[in-house]
Amino acid sequence: MRRFWDGLAGTLLVLWIGGIWAIGYVAAPVLFASLGDDKQLAGMLAGKLFEMMAWIGIAAAAYLLIYRIARDGGAALKTLFFWAVAAMLGLTLVGLFGIQPILQGLKDQAMPYAVMQSVFADRFRHWHGVSSILYLIQSALGLLLVWRSGLAR
Repeated sequence: MRRFWDGLAGTLLVLWIGGIWAIGYVAAPVLFASLGDDKQLAGMLAGKLFEMMAWIGIAAAAYLLIYRIARDGGAALKTLFFWAVAAMLGLTLVGLFGIQPILQGLKDQAMPYAVMQSVFADRFRHWHGVSSILYLIQSALGLLLVWRSGLAR
């Protein structure tokens, strides 16, 4: 039975980290390049993809943290893996429940105009930049996890 739980941990790690990289660095740029005339639509679609990945990340991180504690006991708290997953979970929660509502609020306030054509454009750019930096940190932590887990071998 342990092989099942080990396999599930590896699968969730690959799904989560692969999804972060695929959506953030492949799908979103393709959306904006393909829908160049309609940045609002591209942003809305990218936002939905990022939200879906955030929920996958929350579920994956919760499992991975519980799995490591169940497997290794208190020793799990002394591992890079545990704290990298915890940091990624924290970044996901900040993005989903902290920054995204701010961005949505700025979009709502800008209506009926696009946020980038409104007085809120600078604030939107600022928060979008913060979100992008946090996403980059999360991506780097995910890459570290994959390399250190042995899945990249």
